[in-house]
Amino acid sequence: MNYTASLDYLYGLQRFGVKLGLENMRAIKNRLPPLQETLPCIHVAGTNGKGSVSIMLAEILRHSGLRTGLYTSPHLHCFTERIRIDGEPISREDVALLAEKVRVAADGVPATFFEATTAMALLAFQEHRVDIAVIETGLGGRLDATNIIEPQLCIVTPISRDHCEHLGETLTEIAAEKAGILKPGVPVVVGRQKPEALEVVLDTASLLDAPVCLAGRDFSWGDDHDGLLVDVGSDRFDGLSCSLDGRHQRDNFTQAIAAAVKLREQGLPITDAAIREAGRTAFWPGRLEWWPCRHKILTDVSHNRAGIGCLADYLADLQITKIHLVVGLSGERDPEEVMMPLENFVASVYAVPVCYEPTVPTARLANWAAGLGLPCKEFHSAEAGLAAAVASSVDETTVVICGSLYLVAELRQQLQEGSLPFIS
Repeated sequence: MNYTASLDYLYGLQRFGVKLGLENMRAIKNRLPPLQETLPCIHVAGTNGKGSVSIMLAEILRHSGLRTGLYTSPHLHCFTERIRIDGEPISREDVALLAEKVRVAADGVPATFFEATTAMALLAFQEHRVDIAVIETGLGGRLDATNIIEPQLCIVTPISRDHCEHLGETLTEIAAEKAGILKPGVPVVVGRQKPEALEVVLDTASLLDAPVCLAGRDFSWGDDHDGLLVDVGSDRFDGLSCSLDGRHQRDNFTQAIAAAVKLREQGLPITDAAIREAGRTAFWPGRLEWWPCRHKILTDVSHNRAGIGCLADYLADLQITKIHLVVGLSGERDPEEVMMPLENFVASVYAVPVCYEPTVPTARLANWAAGLGLPCKEFHSAEAGLAAAVASSVDETTVVICGSLYLVAELRQQLQEGSLPFIS
């Protein structure tokens, strides 16, 4: 298969939908000898921040001179972004070769898109002989396709309500799924949690005799982005920078540093200089990202209440009080729940569809806005909604694009290509 054919094969697997469980992955693993070899790795689960923590930790490992694999999902613009070696996406030729090997191994197995992609990532890391890999879960943890790995460290980032149709309605149920990545005796670095989620994670760790390094107890941070002070046990890091905007990214960077310290205790050659450099180089597009043009355009992939809350905190920190909101939601998300933290910041709403189904109808977003007495217009495309928002920003009101990674990806791609005639 060439690259195009490999994507046709992979996306064709979406007909199997979302299937939680490890049976397919075990079958594929048994047919691919390289996947039966031990892969030094870190496993990352959580609701918010797991991608940011993963990329920050991968940067620390890379700057320490370790050949580093990174697996994240979904991608923003190109499929190759999902699998990285030393900070660079794998080649399209690699994708084609890996997809063919997985296709053959999965013959007769009703593998999903994510299962096949996960098998490709694990195979890539073995073939590229990485020293260590950072592997982010896709959905949940206990039954996530990535949970066939045997990590030397686990990470659990903040847990909140999202994907309830798959993981459960309560925070306790969702936390139990996320904590399912924990392994007997394997240390776990736990980010800030709500009490009910923390109780589940700590109880799971206790049952498995897994040592816990906990935010607020075993590691913490202070000061600001350009003078960050991080304490992890007896280790202190002073005057760090955090390249990703938002106070929550300081939390994420601190959790990545705590993980790096734990890995150093296991014998990995991680240096203080690497930690410092990673704080300057980590880049995660679409996360509180300002677009360089004469209009004030901010893109953010936040798509659940906790993520939107981080966006609201960021706007408050910058004293931005009124925004033109270009918003689209995917899945079965409820606008009244998800968008609540932004209610006091919105001057007007531009409701748009998400380019990938299923999308929350723009009428539901309009009803949410009407309930708050906010002016709202519905559009048939994201581009039309952004054009109207930009036209209304003559008063230099900030335009914020959020609600779905797929929405941000669509508009960011057009902004990047310079294909929007109303942007200058």
